[in-house]
Amino acid sequence: MRVPRIHTGQPLHAQGRFELEPGPSQHLSRALRMQAGDALVLFDGRGGEYPAQIAEVGKRAVTVTTGEHVSREAESPLAIRLGIALSRGERMDFVVQKATELGVASICPLFTERTEVKLKGEREEKKLGHWRQVAISACEQCGRNRVPEIEAPDTLQAWLAASDSEVRLVLHHRADPLPLDSARPATLDLLIGPEGGLSAAEIDLAEAAGFTSLALGPRVLRTETAPLTAIAIAQSRWGDLP
Repeated sequence: MRVPRIHTGQPLHAQGRFELEPGPSQHLSRALRMQAGDALVLFDGRGGEYPAQIAEVGKRAVTVTTGEHVSREAESPLAIRLGIALSRGERMDFVVQKATELGVASICPLFTERTEVKLKGEREEKKLGHWRQVAISACEQCGRNRVPEIEAPDTLQAWLAASDSEVRLVLHHRADPLPLDSARPATLDLLIGPEGGLSAAEIDLAEAAGFTSLALGPRVLRTETAPLTAIAIAQSRWGDLP
């Protein structure tokens, strides 16, 4: 059986003994039915990972002991900052999960003119916590030891104002393909609109903020397909995908 990778919110250190949080504890004891003596890998998001062993499976928590720190990383040399309009149903979960697997550095859900999802107060906090857990689970699965930042939902204007990456791209199907001779950047901002697309005024706003309009091909891609396609292309051209 593959050795499970588990994220913990507490700072880890070598040769330590830790009581895991309820979520990871239940996953190990109930879902995976692991026992004392079984091996796992722990990471806390600060870099690297720790081989570990289950010391005790209690009623409320699983206690583990850690070995020496292993400075293994799976981070891309291209730091991608994804801004994507909020979408309905499980589409946002899908984007967070797959974008994490593809190596993005941060994801910010955006309110745009055609965004149909309304979030505020307690519902927003609940959704944000859920998306962060989706990203953690994706890191556990794909081998990343650093969890991408899932930012609180923001306005398009505020997200654009904070943009300072070397390359800034806004996707819409009426634009031109990206030139093949683009220089290799270290940072990239990628903007994706909602199901109905960004308005002409929003595209103008992005271009005024230094974004280049980009089309991915002759077909119109869905809001959950477009970012993953663009991220894969960017990682292949400038990051760590072949």
